Amino acid sequence: MVLENKLGIKISSDLAREEEKISKIKAVELFESGCLDSLEAGNFSSLSKIHKYLFEDIYYFAGEIRTENIAKGNFRFAPVMYLSAALENIDKMPQSNFDEIIEKYVEMNVAHPFREGNGRSTRIWLDLMLKKELGKVVEWSKVEKEDYLLAMERSPIKNIEIKELLKNALTDDINNREVFMKGIDASYHYEGYNIFKTEEL
Repeated sequence: MVLENKLGIKISSDLAREEEKISKIKAVELFESGCLDSLEAGNFSSLSKIHKYLFEDIYYFAGEIRTENIAKGNFRFAPVMYLSAALENIDKMPQSNFDEIIEKYVEMNVAHPFREGNGRSTRIWLDLMLKKELGKVVEWSKVEKEDYLLAMERSPIKNIEIKELLKNALTDDINNREVFMKGIDASYHYEGYNIFKTEEL
């Protein structure tokens, strides 16, 4: 199934290619404009603005909370009926140290508020928190993609792995565009969502 898109693309591989290209161009614009620094770190409103900026030229739903229940493999993300409440709770979570920030990041991943583009926008959101609270960001080139994906899959049950992985990749080179852009790499992104009905819960 190919997501409805503004580009009129009907083949999923073509859409993925264009999506990555366009979102990376938009990410550079977002970084260089200084708009990120004006956003409040750690709330859904900021994440929504990041998502909208990256994907508004591709998807009609950019920045909007998803209306479908989605799953990746055997893991089901937050059901639509509880999603708004989950996002409100995430907004209230503390973010004063590294552990709290990663716990908040893990919860936002479980929420998975958008139909597509969660990984890339949420990694920018994570770096925004780390930058404002700790003066650090993740140097994603130091994070093995497979290790990251496996750690994120396990993080709702055990978040020690993802904490260790990201802590070892922190840098204080917070204004380096190349460091920032590695987090937009689509290969860190969860692919292959399944949609399911509420009664299947």
